[in-house]
Amino acid sequence: MKKGMATVFLVLLGCGASLSQQTNDGWKNMFNGTNLEGWTTKIHHYEVDDNYGDTFRAEDGMIKVRYDNYEGQFNDRFGHLYYDRPYSDFHLVMEYRFVGELFPGAPEYTLKNSGIMFHSQDPRTMLKEQDWPISVEMQFLAGIEEGKKRPTGNMCSPGTDVVYQGKIDARHCINSSSDTYFGDQWVTAELIVLHDSLVTHIINGKTVLQYTKPQIGGGVVNGYDPKQKVDGKPLKEGLIALQSEGQPIDFRNIKIRNLKGCMDPKAINYKTYYKVADNNSCEYK
Repeated sequence: MKKGMATVFLVLLGCGASLSQQTNDGWKNMFNGTNLEGWTTKIHHYEVDDNYGDTFRAEDGMIKVRYDNYEGQFNDRFGHLYYDRPYSDFHLVMEYRFVGELFPGAPEYTLKNSGIMFHSQDPRTMLKEQDWPISVEMQFLAGIEEGKKRPTGNMCSPGTDVVYQGKIDARHCINSSSDTYFGDQWVTAELIVLHDSLVTHIINGKTVLQYTKPQIGGGVVNGYDPKQKVDGKPLKEGLIALQSEGQPIDFRNIKIRNLKGCMDPKAINYKTYYKVADNNSCEYK
């Protein structure tokens, strides 16, 4: 087995190896470093593409989430910045850090709390007063009190369910086994998703959580179009989004690698890192 493929295999088994530390083959930058071209904003109480208060901004080679232009209290203005291309099978890697103070009026639970959504519905299918997208979240947290654990890389499920340890888990959030990270240090988060099968969360090179069968279900989401919430429907693909919920945060080095493609070694577009076959896409000399 080639080294690259062996690395992927070990990651998916949860042994903690980080593919992004082994090779850059096939990686795509999702953020161009200068503007938000290719991304779409949806903030609760506002229409799609209304980036209220310049919540999401491209500065210093990063995507920053800020609230210095907000008026009044937070008023549950939860927001998300969506990458415009859907993915089904992928390996996502990024770095994040919490900065600044929680915006006044934001819920207490959002202190040093953010995340990324995946397999998300398109924001154009969301109603103006829908608070969260139907999606699965890789939740990011930072420590607040010394000596008190607060893991990051957790799973939360707005309008969705997942199978954890062999059964659908009724909890909205499932904690990972990660360390607790304090202050404004950069943390590397990786997400490996295989359609509606295995999902793996990795923090600073260590596998911290795995679960399977993401699907529509559960609660938490409010104000949605009922046609969009078909409980029990497997989530095989969707959009990826960065989260805003009252806590300033920075994101950088956002990269993705598609894991679905031609797996016939005889094809000219065969890649060793593909994990899901799409042999209809194979090309031959």
